[in-house]
Amino acid sequence: MVVESLETEIDTAVRVVHLASSLCVKVQEKLHLPNGGHVKSKDDDSPVTVADFGVQAIVSWVLAEVFGDQNLSIVAEEDTETLSEADSLGLLGAVSNAVNDALSEAPKYGLPKPDKPLGSTEILKAISRCNSVGGPKGRHWVLDPVDGTLGFVRGDQYAVALALIENGKVLLGVLGCPNYPVKKECLSNGCNQAMKTKSVAGSVSKGCVMYAKRGSGQAWMQPLIVGGIPESATLLKVSSVDDPALATVCEPVERANSNHLFTAGLANSMGVRKQPMRVYSMVKYAAIARGDAEVFMKFAQSSYKEKIWDHAAGVVIVEEAGGVVTDAGGRNLDFSKGVYLEGLDRGIIACSGQVLHEKIIGAVYASWESSSL
Repeated sequence: MVVESLETEIDTAVRVVHLASSLCVKVQEKLHLPNGGHVKSKDDDSPVTVADFGVQAIVSWVLAEVFGDQNLSIVAEEDTETLSEADSLGLLGAVSNAVNDALSEAPKYGLPKPDKPLGSTEILKAISRCNSVGGPKGRHWVLDPVDGTLGFVRGDQYAVALALIENGKVLLGVLGCPNYPVKKECLSNGCNQAMKTKSVAGSVSKGCVMYAKRGSGQAWMQPLIVGGIPESATLLKVSSVDDPALATVCEPVERANSNHLFTAGLANSMGVRKQPMRVYSMVKYAAIARGDAEVFMKFAQSSYKEKIWDHAAGVVIVEEAGGVVTDAGGRNLDFSKGVYLEGLDRGIIACSGQVLHEKIIGAVYASWESSSL
């Protein structure tokens, strides 16, 4: 496969995710302080925070500065409706402060910064710029500013996810995982226990940033450094385990997001012995890519439609690290249909290798008729 250069794109994406992750670290540290939260509920009752809006504004502003905003297409989760409500002045002010604080540090990450602090109107414009719906043609950046906001609010796992899609194919992906430790031995409680260490400027944080470019056959991890970019990266490789009895299975924490009963029955039918690793956000993909787990299965209710920003970055990182990601019918995920993963067959399965993947696909077909999702 011919590898497109994309040097500027991958470099900018990695740098801006480092910067955005540093904003998240600071916001999360303030969440449990008096008046430090600013957590609101959207129309679907899901939480949204200063970090969600702040990251989207930063990424949008930086991409527009680097690539120009005339033909810039960004597909992202948040809009300005919540920020425009009459009772959201405090939230908007907190977002503005977080954005300008982060952008003032942008040169330390090798990124441009504004000549003067951005006003509320400019920040709302940056957030609103991310209103593309993607599709089969053209180049689209895809952003989930804080994937796993519930985990973020609870002081747990979450991810900043940025991907680039061109003509329906994911070309690159970056995952910022501020609470996912660089060293595997630091994992505890199924990786859902964030380490309670306050970040100090210039120090190595507890988290990491992972990234990959399509066709390179390589995925990389850098430690998350508060106030800068590390000079080196570690090559990622999926686990070599192909025996289900020895495999660790990841699944979403919330029952509303996946059918735990079906996945438990499926795991039991395959002889999986270990308890599932229930993890918020795309950190599940990070766990597969780094070899901390072998399987990620998600079988949502039939009425739920998967969104591209919840998977694009994680999929390319796992695949370039040597893993396999398909729907439950064994077909590649289709990122060409717009905001949603249309035509998804039952669920999503990510595995550390082809042998294990084929065993799971076979077990799904054998178990499906006796289930009732």
